[in-house]
Amino acid sequence: MDPLVSVDWLFKQLNNPNLVILDVSLKTNVANIKIKYPNTQLKGARYFDLKNKFSNVDNQLPNTLPSPETFQNECRKLGINNDSLVVAYDNIGVYASPRVWWMFKMMGHKNIMILNGGLPLWLKKNYPVEPLQQHPLAIGDFLVKYNPKLQKSASQILENILKKESVVVDARSKKRFNGQIPETRKNLKSGHIPDSVNLPFLEVLDRGKFLPKEKIKAIFSKLELLNKPIIYTCGSGLTACILILAAELISEKTNYLYDGSWAEWGGLKGVPIHTLIEKD
Repeated sequence: MDPLVSVDWLFKQLNNPNLVILDVSLKTNVANIKIKYPNTQLKGARYFDLKNKFSNVDNQLPNTLPSPETFQNECRKLGINNDSLVVAYDNIGVYASPRVWWMFKMMGHKNIMILNGGLPLWLKKNYPVEPLQQHPLAIGDFLVKYNPKLQKSASQILENILKKESVVVDARSKKRFNGQIPETRKNLKSGHIPDSVNLPFLEVLDRGKFLPKEKIKAIFSKLELLNKPIIYTCGSGLTACILILAAELISEKTNYLYDGSWAEWGGLKGVPIHTLIEKD
């Protein structure tokens, strides 16, 4: 199943009784994209609280995956069932929705897609919206089938530095990757994981939509990433999922996420970190 759906496709599905539309919008974003419609949602949407309900709030690292039990219970509260057709969207185009798509994959739900272009493109078509609100929902029967193999730990990253079995791809900006600017979170070192490749997540997007598949494939080919096992990382495990989704648009190979990402690696003691040293 293609993980992307168009606004036209979703509009035609609005009367589908199994459809669940999730608003996964965040209040801020590292790309500093202006949120033009903070008080608007797709008609009938349910708010997926990524920061407070669908992250491990007991972990000092941001955005880490919640326990399977927590994920299952919170999904049921949103009225999500095992046969639900779930579509996630952002109010700035594409940003957090790939993270939610990845989370559902981790939890064994295959009928999960994201709305390419998100709320801005939906509004351009004059499709139905409403003010932000919560609708009364019946408890769902969503059942988790957790697949922990799709994520990697810091110890596995360390092992990979030695064995070089996978390529590590970093979705942060070039300057953050090179250690040329301070990290956005306090008390983190600057730089990147040794031997990792930089592919800023914005390079696979165009005005809030994914690039066409042939352009994404050309980007991955130029970086020699096709047909290689890849572990994706970013600042906190969120924008790396944009690259994972982009990769799955052009290949059927399995992709992995280092969920702790730089929020963890940049704060660890004794791990190797590389930077770009500018020469005069």
